[in-house]
Amino acid sequence: MPRPTFPQLAYGSATVVLTTLATLLLSGTSAVVPVAVTAVVALALGVLVAVLLRHRGSGARRHRADRTPSLPRQRTAPAPAPAPAPSAAPKAGRSVHSLHH
Repeated sequence: MPRPTFPQLAYGSATVVLTTLATLLLSGTSAVVPVAVTAVVALALGVLVAVLLRHRGSGARRHRADRTPSLPRQRTAPAPAPAPAPSAAPKAGRSVHSLHH
């Protein structure tokens, strides 16, 4: 069985804590049996959230794996830039460089 991921632990734990606090605050009970039932229900809900995150994450990985090619792509060197077209020969007495006009 694979280990739970960080998001699974975080969301599952947050679900347990928040569900327990909300239920106990809204019900206002302090008896042992309702508190124990609340804790068990919150724990079950936290496990359910963690399991649902696992299924959602594995489906995304499966879809990603379907799209990736089985062989790594070869890197090719970029094509060299085309050579500039030959221009007319400069006039006699003029410099080829544009800053010397």
